[in-house]
Formats: sequence, C-alpha cells, structure tokens
Amino acid sequence: MAGTDHDKPLITGGPAIILVEPQLGENIGMVARAMANFGLSELRLINPRDGWPSDKARAAASKADHVIDGVVVFDTLEEAVADLNFIYATTARERDGFKPVRGPEQASRTLRTRTVAGERTGILFGRERFGLSNEEVAMADEIVTFPVNPAFASLNIAQAVLLMSYEWMKSGFGAEETPFSGPEVMPASKEHLNGMIGHLESALDARGYFRPAAKKPKMLDNLRAVLTRPAFTLEEIKLLRGIISSLDYFSPKTPRGSGHPERKAKEDRDRHSKSD
Repeated sequence: MAGTDHDKPLITGGPAIILVEPQLGENIGMVARAMANFGLSELRLINPRDGWPSDKARAAASKADHVIDGVVVFDTLEEAVADLNFIYATTARERDGFKPVRGPEQASRTLRTRTVAGERTGILFGRERFGLSNEEVAMADEIVTFPVNPAFASLNIAQAVLLMSYEWMKSGFGAEETPFSGPEVMPASKEHLNGMIGHLESALDARGYFRPAAKKPKMLDNLRAVLTRPAFTLEEIKLLRGIISSLDYFSPKTPRGSGHPERKAKEDRDRHSKSD
C-alpha cells in the first residue's frame, strides 16, 4: 500500500529479528520490509544460504535500506543471541519440553515490557523448509505460535515476521498509560547462560551422566530448557558456576576431594617433605 511519509521520523529499535539459515535473498528482503513497516530495525542472519550482502534482498526490501544496511551475519545461533537477555522461538509444531507457549499478542506485550526495562530481546525464526530444530528452540526462553489453520499451518518466513512485527507495534499503543510491571532484576545474557550450561555439560560428561550416549542430544535439550526457564541473573549464574566448579574436583576415578587444588598442593608438599 502507498502512504509513506518521508517527513515523519523513522521508528526503529525493538527486539532483534533473527533468521536461522535463510535461503532466498528475496525472503530476507521481504522480512526487512515487514520489519520497517512496524518499527523494527535490527535484523540478524545465521549462515544465509546465498551469502551476504544480497542485491535480491535489497530490491525486495522496497527501500527498507536502514534494515538491510544494519544486517549482521553470524556463524552460529549461540553467537547471534549471546548479548540478548530474553528470546522467543517461533514454531508452528507442538514441542516436547518445559517452555511456556504464548500467542503473538501476549508475546509482544512481554517483549515490550522487557524492552522498556532495558533488556535486549529477540525473536527466532527458522528455515523456510523446516523451521527451527529442537536444539534451537531449547535456547529460547519461551515459544510463540500462531493461531493458523491446522490443515494448512505453513507460513512464509516474511509472513511470520510480519505478524510478530504488527503485534509489536500494536503493543506500544497507549503504552504510556500502562503501569510498568517488568522484572525487578535484569536476567543474564545468553552468553553467560550458555557458558554455564557448557560448564555443566562438561562436568556431567566426566561423571558419565549422559547414558546411553545416543540420548545425550535430547537430554541436553531438556537440560537447557529447564535452565533457561528461571531467567537467572548474572550473580545467580556466578553462584551456580561456583558450585559446578567445586564438583569438577570430584571424580569416580579419584578419592573424594583429591582433585581440589588445596588438597593437591598439600599432597605435593607432603611428597617433597618425605623426599627430603
């Protein structure tokens, strides 16, 4: 539709839109256009199939150049969400797990509240062909799904982004009149959360927790889902990593406590004393 007024200030900001392995430049461009229509401006791409930059994406964006010019490309999902505090994963399929499932209107209100509180937020969108994997969904805090025809539930990626972008802008109408009720403490970034989960995975691996080995990916997905849900603060993550570190000093292969640095130092002193 026509109606663009270039004399009015451009609305930008909002949650980051993150596309996981998008295929067509045209789809990326239409995503950028949908974002610009409703005041979103931060677009992140993970391994776009046809590379970046893309002339096809710019053409399809229909002058949403501020979105296209600001695109950042990442190699992994972990890198793309490292600085974010809260993430929604979009999916049309039912998922086993521990995450709350929201509709787009409720999800957008939550994103608005958290953004106003100073959190960095994002929305994950999956591949054109098969969406997000269970492992990728597990990295999000909550799931957002659309009320679509169950017999024909497939949405084009640009359509999905358009729906969320529209709800985002709508959530800002009358926002000044709505009392703020956001979280009192800022959740840790995904970089810190994923660091803790990786630390715990290594500690559990050393103890043979993941048995049988074939079930480890699913066990990790469930573990990540459980640990993502509480929205730990940075101080809480530091506390938990301290506990995990203390467990690192114990192993079925060694006597209890024999791996602790202070215990090792004492044993080394004792050996030197005996040799003298």
